[in-house]
Amino acid sequence: MNKEQKPSKSKKGASVGIAICFVAAVAIVGTYTLRDYQEAKRQELSVTEDTDSAEDTDGTKEEEQPLEEANNDNLTIGTEEDADGTGTQTEDGAGGQETTAADTAQTTGTAQTTGSGTSVNFTEDSQILWPVDGNVLMSYSMDKTVYFSTLDQYKYNPAMIISGAEGDQVICGAPGIIKSIDVTAQTGTTVTVDLGNGYELLYGQLKEVPVNAGEYVESTTVLGYVSQPTKYYSLEGCNVYFEMRKDGQPVNPMDYMSED
Repeated sequence: MNKEQKPSKSKKGASVGIAICFVAAVAIVGTYTLRDYQEAKRQELSVTEDTDSAEDTDGTKEEEQPLEEANNDNLTIGTEEDADGTGTQTEDGAGGQETTAADTAQTTGTAQTTGSGTSVNFTEDSQILWPVDGNVLMSYSMDKTVYFSTLDQYKYNPAMIISGAEGDQVICGAPGIIKSIDVTAQTGTTVTVDLGNGYELLYGQLKEVPVNAGEYVESTTVLGYVSQPTKYYSLEGCNVYFEMRKDGQPVNPMDYMSED
């Protein structure tokens, strides 16, 4: 009986050893398989993170690019407006060039009409026409005072006060450009004409003025009509206030008026 049991124990021992070896092998294989799985997972996560990073980078560039293009468009528009000086339209740009030409003309003493080649160039040898057919009520006087009847006082007089009937035509004395049309308490509706080279003519006590500022006028052009006098000249009656200036200072119109 004992001899028969020994071989059975040997077989059982061998089976146990084989089982242990198998389990060990399985454990080793499982360990390596787990490590490989973990390593593969880490690589997959790394690739995913790199891809997301690349997409974020591309997305940022794509979002920034339109903004940069928009900024460039704005800069381009601003440059065109600055280049024109008055806007992006061709007509405005041309207007800016004409204004520059006018400024240059004024700098040299010659006035030029806007949008035309007509220029005016009054000199000390030029002559002016009488504005209205009438008598001189008060002469130019800047070296001594003269008596103003309405004001009942003596004052310097920078202009000629010429009588006229209400409604009489008042004509321009020389070619020029209408500089301004103003209304003052003393001279009423007053038209200022730029003759060029610093010379100007002022026509006051007018009504129904048919010209506009900036308009070119010839000599004999009707500037308006004699109106009722302002309260400063009520005793003098209807008249034309006729003043001449050189570089902003009054000068005697009689020194330039023709004898006709």
